[in-house]
Amino acid sequence: MSTQSNNVPLGIALMVATTVVFSLQDGISRHLAGAYNPMMVVMIRYWFFAAFVMVIASRQAGGLKAAAATSQPLLQAFRGLLLAAEIVVAIYSFTLIGLVESHAAFACYPLIIAALSGPILGEKVGWRRWSAIAVGFVGVLIILQPGYGAFNPALVVPLVSAAMFAVYGLLTRYAGRKDRTATSFFWTGTVGAVFMTAVGVWFWEPMTPSDWAWMGLLCLTGALGHWLLIRCYEVAEASAVQPFAYLQLVFASTLGLVVFHETLRLNVVIGAGIIVAAGLFTLWRERRRAR
Repeated sequence: MSTQSNNVPLGIALMVATTVVFSLQDGISRHLAGAYNPMMVVMIRYWFFAAFVMVIASRQAGGLKAAAATSQPLLQAFRGLLLAAEIVVAIYSFTLIGLVESHAAFACYPLIIAALSGPILGEKVGWRRWSAIAVGFVGVLIILQPGYGAFNPALVVPLVSAAMFAVYGLLTRYAGRKDRTATSFFWTGTVGAVFMTAVGVWFWEPMTPSDWAWMGLLCLTGALGHWLLIRCYEVAEASAVQPFAYLQLVFASTLGLVVFHETLRLNVVIGAGIIVAAGLFTLWRERRRAR
């Protein structure tokens, strides 16, 4: 049995590439969801994603049967449903408030994971991590500005998306106690595709040829992004590369500012900075505890 490599420089490079690709995916999703129902956009994206997952599974030992084998099918199915629904909510958020503010609020998901890791996974959350979570929550309040005339209720939408993604991440960890990564990946793609087809087919709209080209690019970036992420975690420890995932906030916000002409409010910059700093601290604490 071979030991997993830990090539941190290569892992960091792969994570940076992953954030670039996923940022492009978010930009394309924002464009398409501005013209078509997000349900249909996510449905077509999932068709390609499911095909990609099945090709990957068929090339591994045991093929599709081995990839699908699990002792916890209800948990795996719920994970797939939850991620598909989260993607719909996230894309809807892009159309409501744009990439900049959506990603600024969504950046709190690692803090939600840290807060819920106790009740869901039974992990011990010490006072330092609770302090970081509280500081991150202050960053969220700075972005939301509750009690002020500038408060935008639509900012709650990316927070819902962040909470859904955090629960998905925790359930993935929980499922990983019994199932292989390949199994969780297989169920994520296939169940999501079935669910989105059942829901999204009712929102079908004819697309222009140019938008079909964008849709094709969206599907390709989705597959490429997931492949890069898988390779990233294969070559390096997650704790070493995870902090660089925050670069997606930078890249996606740059797209929002340059391509979609969004505005950058000072409170969003300050709040996002606090959230990222608190998230990086929790990642550092987890890595230190693991050692």
